[in-house]
Amino acid sequence: MTDFVIPSPPVVTIPVAGGGAFPVRRVYCIGRNYAAHAVEMGHDPDRDPPFFFQKNPDNLDPSGTFPYPSQTNDVHHEVELLVALKSGGTNIAVEDALGHVWGYAPALDMTRRDLQGIAKEMGRPWEIGKAFERSAPVGPLQPVADVGHLDHGSIALTVNGEVRQTGDLNQMIWKVPEMISYLSDYFALAAGDVIMSGTPAGVGPVEKGDTMVVRIDGLQDLTVKVV
Repeated sequence: MTDFVIPSPPVVTIPVAGGGAFPVRRVYCIGRNYAAHAVEMGHDPDRDPPFFFQKNPDNLDPSGTFPYPSQTNDVHHEVELLVALKSGGTNIAVEDALGHVWGYAPALDMTRRDLQGIAKEMGRPWEIGKAFERSAPVGPLQPVADVGHLDHGSIALTVNGEVRQTGDLNQMIWKVPEMISYLSDYFALAAGDVIMSGTPAGVGPVEKGDTMVVRIDGLQDLTVKVV
């Protein structure tokens, strides 16, 4: 038994629908993976090579509340499908990639847009805008055995009952198998890794008191209160 010199941090988990918990190792996030969102952010939606950034595992938050973070006046919602891996490896072929998926969950990539914008202008990493505490609200994971592989169907977000974001999973520029394959060329993927697969158009600000509802066809809804 290892003699830790400080208390060991707890294992980060995502609850599983019907019981149990999924332990998280890493969180990969793809940027600008829906054409309309790329356009609204001022970029060409052509199918350039994908790019990824990371959140921290303990940014994932299944509590149903999102505390408005410090040092910002412009926090945006980004609705996303989260993909959870049961296995991994390197140089995974696209045709083999879905065999590594354990399940799917609704999620939000909350963003301190003002701080992200400053980082972009200065050519710096995005973590200050993306990887802050509780920046990834997440709903329960549902296994592939129950829901199948989600490659089409509505993905939407309402804020206080008003539709803000809507799209279809088939509008992803880079599909889930392609994301897994591409990442595995640069990283050794493993069980417990999760991928946040991008957001459709309509991102925008939230305020304290707002209620966000994520709806993805085939999954349970995720309701998050901004506090």
